Amino acid sequence: MKTLKEISCGNTVKVMKLTGEGPVKRRIMDMGITKGVDVFVRKVAPLGDPVEVTVRGYELSIRKADAAMILVE
Repeated sequence: MKTLKEISCGNTVKVMKLTGEGPVKRRIMDMGITKGVDVFVRKVAPLGDPVEVTVRGYELSIRKADAAMILVE
């Protein structure tokens, strides 16, 4: 399984699991990134941080450290 951080631009993936715990995991879930949801990777900044994604019809920017906690397939 890969993490969201490893996915290249233009790909759509499905969230399988969120790692991490406490407030960080809660914040990711509050952004709408939950198990089973599709995430489209729109852009990756030149230095890789942040990653711009589309989730549930809206756009989000996620830090690389947070993207590494999201397991996808």
